[in-house]
Amino acid sequence: MTKITKDEVKHVAHLARLSITEEEAEKFAGQLGAIITFAEQLNELDTTNVPPTTHVLDMKNIMREDKSVDGLPLEDVLKNAPDHQDGQVKVPTILE
Repeated sequence: MTKITKDEVKHVAHLARLSITEEEAEKFAGQLGAIITFAEQLNELDTTNVPPTTHVLDMKNIMREDKSVDGLPLEDVLKNAPDHQDGQVKVPTILE
């Protein structure tokens, strides 16, 4: 197992723009080391006959079929617009 040092924790905290104390760096180094030790136990498992998966559940595509459908008629869309011109909704200018 590669031991996580306080300097590495402080470096990552700096990259994440987090302010941590020396005590927190020491604490996080221990916690991250424990996580890595636990994750390394997975290397001991025999996964020879286990097919790779992208999800733990057997999921099928649950999306509906992508079909083109007609939208609302232009008159109905513009009926509720406070202001419109040439078939388009007119909005206040925000840029000069």
